[in-house]
Amino acid sequence: MKLLHTLCQIAAPSGNEAPLSEFLLNYIQQNKERWKTQPTVLQGEEFQDCIILVFGRPRTAVFAHIDSIGFTVRYGKQLVRIGGPDAETGYQLVGEDAQGKIECTLVVSERDGALTYEYEREIERGTELTFRCDFRETDTTVQSCYLDNRLGVWNALRLCETLQDGVIVFSCWEEHGGGSVAYLARYIYETYGVRQALISDITWVTEGVRPGKGVVISLRDSLIPRRSYVERIRRLAQEAGIPHQLEVEGSGGSDAKELQHGSQPWDWCFIGAPEDNVHSPDEIVDKRDIESMLALYQVLLQKL
Repeated sequence: MKLLHTLCQIAAPSGNEAPLSEFLLNYIQQNKERWKTQPTVLQGEEFQDCIILVFGRPRTAVFAHIDSIGFTVRYGKQLVRIGGPDAETGYQLVGEDAQGKIECTLVVSERDGALTYEYEREIERGTELTFRCDFRETDTTVQSCYLDNRLGVWNALRLCETLQDGVIVFSCWEEHGGGSVAYLARYIYETYGVRQALISDITWVTEGVRPGKGVVISLRDSLIPRRSYVERIRRLAQEAGIPHQLEVEGSGGSDAKELQHGSQPWDWCFIGAPEDNVHSPDEIVDKRDIESMLALYQVLLQKL
């Protein structure tokens, strides 16, 4: 969990993913010699802050978005949401502007819900603020801001240790409308012929999805994946005896939306651990669901 703790501490709201991208490139460089297969590392201006790792002869791509939710300082003490963060008066926010590091308090107006901050000075406009990281681990759970989607990134990095054939994609902007997966998917399809995808992301605890019951295979959210592809995944999960749950939702989305709306024939399935206290400083995930998530990805990258 030390790696997950480190990932959760790195501020990388949508549009400013560069700090986490830099960390990932350093991590890959320092650890890849211990991996089973040495990947081709694709990064640079043509991919903006995204990273693609290509292992062996890939058949399947795993997409994990590296951005998070947050807030942008507007004028005066006004704040504008980045993505859909939970907002409650008293949440501690951190950031940095030209005058130094910032730790301030979120204030939500009882009258109209407007967002502002309390701080000893006015923060420079355009400054990004994120939740202060308070990482808590017990024998059975981990709790922190930004488990969505640092846990999906953690899963992808751990998958790299044993992966022989596959593509790992670290994408940007997912929390605020997307925008990177379209060009990443096109490049991967045209260069390697890959058109199967798994979305390494975090879903929600609901009345039908419970913590500790296993990784979630999503049958649908606001989009509907191709059923024959999802059924292959379900059969492999059952054959491997990996604890899992099925999710059916009518809203929400992920990096998959750009795959389905793109011009290439991608199959996709969202597979991730469920969390509670979504998009807050107190997101919480059961460790059993983390274990089954990684185990299922390891099987699927071998068998699909």
